[in-house]
Amino acid sequence: MTTCVSANYSRGELFISSIENRGPNVKKVTRRGFFQSAGIAAAVPVFGAIAAEAQQPAAPDPNVERDVVYGKGGDMELHLDIYRPPAGVAAKLMAVIHIHGGGFTAGSKTGVASSSRAFAGLGYVSIASQYRLAGQGKWPAQIEDAKAAIRWTRANASKLGIDADKIAIAGYSAGGLMALVAAGTADKPEFEGNGGNAGVSSKVAACASFYAATGATANLFPDGTDRAVVAAAGAANFISPTFAPTIFLHGLGDTTIRPDSSIDFFQKLRAAGVKVDLHLFQGAPHAFETNNPDAALVSAQAANLFFDRLILNPKEYPPFGGGGGRGGARGAGAGAPGGAGGARGTGRGGPQ
Repeated sequence: MTTCVSANYSRGELFISSIENRGPNVKKVTRRGFFQSAGIAAAVPVFGAIAAEAQQPAAPDPNVERDVVYGKGGDMELHLDIYRPPAGVAAKLMAVIHIHGGGFTAGSKTGVASSSRAFAGLGYVSIASQYRLAGQGKWPAQIEDAKAAIRWTRANASKLGIDADKIAIAGYSAGGLMALVAAGTADKPEFEGNGGNAGVSSKVAACASFYAATGATANLFPDGTDRAVVAAAGAANFISPTFAPTIFLHGLGDTTIRPDSSIDFFQKLRAAGVKVDLHLFQGAPHAFETNNPDAALVSAQAANLFFDRLILNPKEYPPFGGGGGRGGARGAGAGAPGGAGGARGTGRGGPQ
């Protein structure tokens, strides 16, 4: 079962819903009318065989341009890969910059290839970006590189075929720290660096946090650095009402970075009045979408809904029905505020 925890943007409410697998070709979809009204066919499918996909030919591969130099980190050239929407896929005129994980000491932009392809398949320009690892530069080198990638993307918006104001950042594990810090520090000089395209804004329209490392670790700093300095680099220090709208995606089976980390950050942003969404995947481990096209597609579809509602076609969620007892699906759980029935399974209404 896929468990989704989401915020109601218009009313600041929290609800928990579930999507259950009813067999190899049938998917039970919670709040079907809601997802249809939001432009997603039936719902976000669970991992594994996807019913809707099974009835359609496989999506063509995106057009990939590799190892484009986007700036410099010190004396080191920095590269990115550009995944453009495949032929026949309607372009959304929006870019998503993907920042890989690896504990700040390993990993590369190829580690986010699955998600980059999935987002491109939905019409986004995906940009998989390199950054200096801890052995190549100490903090704030990593966030400076992430911001250089944002500035490059904005400076090249016309060549990429996107709207310069529609750039999101997606961070995975360690890369999640850079994504979250970027979401909270738009155009702050102390984090901009000298990586290129000076004077171009590093603001992002949204953030997707995949099982993010929300705090910095000592290996990002020189030996002997005071703990307070390390703690000050944590993403939570940059929470404010101007923080970019953020969607969190995390596997409940993650033992590398516990899902409580995303839940806690979600609640902090929500308390600050930031528009947020949270999706928890039952049994999914750390890096659940890596080399897993189905899982990458599920995640991209969830983010697509979030981006569509807030950036591409801004509108509030419709209500789930009012008062009378017919608004919700059958089940033991109570519905979202305003509806009588809950999602089948463990869903229940959140704080009001």
